[in-house]
Amino acid sequence: MAPTRAKARSVATDGAVNRLRFLALTHGRPLWDLAQRVQPVRRRLNASLIDHAIREMPPRPEPLSTMADYTSWASLTDRTFSGRHLPPVAAREDVRPTPERAADLFTRGETMIPCPRSTVLFAYFAQWFTDGFLRGDVNIPRDPRKNSSNHHIDLNQLYGLNAAATAALRTFDGGLLKSQVINGAEFPPHLCENGKIKAEFAALSVIRFAELTDAQRDTLFATGSDRGNIHIGFTMLTVLFLREHNRVARLLAERHPRWDDERLFQTTRNILIVLLIKLVVEEYINHITPYHFRFTLDPRLSAMLGRAPWHRENWASAEFNLVYRWHSLIPSSLSVGGRELPMAETMVGGALIPGPGLGRLFEDASRQRAGRIGLFNTDPALRAVDVASIAESRALRLAPYNDYREHCRFPRVRSFDQVSGEPKVSEALRELYRDVDDLDLYVGLFAEEPGAPDAMLPPLLTKIIAIDAFSQALTNPLLASRVFNAATFSPLGMGVITGTRTLSDVLHRNVPEDPRPRFVSLTRQGEP
Repeated sequence: MAPTRAKARSVATDGAVNRLRFLALTHGRPLWDLAQRVQPVRRRLNASLIDHAIREMPPRPEPLSTMADYTSWASLTDRTFSGRHLPPVAAREDVRPTPERAADLFTRGETMIPCPRSTVLFAYFAQWFTDGFLRGDVNIPRDPRKNSSNHHIDLNQLYGLNAAATAALRTFDGGLLKSQVINGAEFPPHLCENGKIKAEFAALSVIRFAELTDAQRDTLFATGSDRGNIHIGFTMLTVLFLREHNRVARLLAERHPRWDDERLFQTTRNILIVLLIKLVVEEYINHITPYHFRFTLDPRLSAMLGRAPWHRENWASAEFNLVYRWHSLIPSSLSVGGRELPMAETMVGGALIPGPGLGRLFEDASRQRAGRIGLFNTDPALRAVDVASIAESRALRLAPYNDYREHCRFPRVRSFDQVSGEPKVSEALRELYRDVDDLDLYVGLFAEEPGAPDAMLPPLLTKIIAIDAFSQALTNPLLASRVFNAATFSPLGMGVITGTRTLSDVLHRNVPEDPRPRFVSLTRQGEP
């Protein structure tokens, strides 16, 4: 698609205010660079831009949850049901394709469409990070209205969802998590022996455990998340943060010899949770946005903004869960230790890690290009996930795509050509849907084209991600002005937090098996 056509489409569909804001943030780089060198100006811009981004949708609490079609005390407080941004709408199955036919819009052809900016490590991190708080119902049969989330960025991928799981993972000595040494480096202990979960890990669970052979079960690591072994990328990140936890705990024990195990553990946990939030804001979100301004985690944000209306209890929404189905990021084959493996062979892939080592695998993922987020770019092996996503969104009676555009302060589109200027996409939508107002939210989110050729996400998806990501990350209690201090984290912990800017920083201090410098990045080499 020609750049002139992309620009014309954006002006016509994004609205003047949205388009002007996008142009201002993606042009005039020298001015943005100058502003960011003056710390008071940078802090004020950081606070203002974040606040403005979150206010693009009405703040929590939402009047409705997935519990019922009306507001009640229970629906405002029972977070086992998911939040929802818009009221449910009447079913319109007579004007929409079946979930199976709609899912065909996502299927990749023989060649993956590459993302202009992202590496496979970005795909790994996105899944690992979001699975910590976007968790569906774990009961069978599954209820799409319900969730099993703590609704916080709390690193439950490492520490577990509850106290029993946390206790099963701790050594109760020196603040450490249980681990084993393989090839000179720490890994979580194995969960099973002879195909059965060890008694010490009875509080832990694994999704689809019954489908695994005894040999596969014996390769599983004991992790806080039931998805901890689902894919090699997920396991790599959990292993890395296990090493970082134990590294920090040992440093704290040296610095504070009178601290008991409990204080060492809890202080280390505090440090790592904020460390993750910092990586999310300063590396992950800055990678997603194509802006010249670089967002920072500023503990003074709350004081600068006062009691912002969005500073409410976290509650993940059904829509937020839906917008993070970024399966098109994953190539059909993955580079693992110098080998190209079909994606299916990297599932339950913890056993693939010790051989090449964590550093080599992070570099492999950083040098491989991810797929572009959008239609016609998801490996056929993941088609069932798209079918389920569309079916669940209809079971929840989510409003159509155009209603969410209006809710997020975009003008409603009037034709499929305004959703996307790519003829393949607009024609496919026209074949399946009677009218653009019938377009499923899930399909429309990924059918919409990015606002610029080098942007990785389309405008509506970007806005929903920014609103929910910022408003749910920055309300973490550890970031409160009376909590974010050396009393909570220790002077050493404050140094760890302030001295860490990227995932590469964490990796390079935790690879004793292979300490050589590695290229580790969510962004392709050579990109800004």
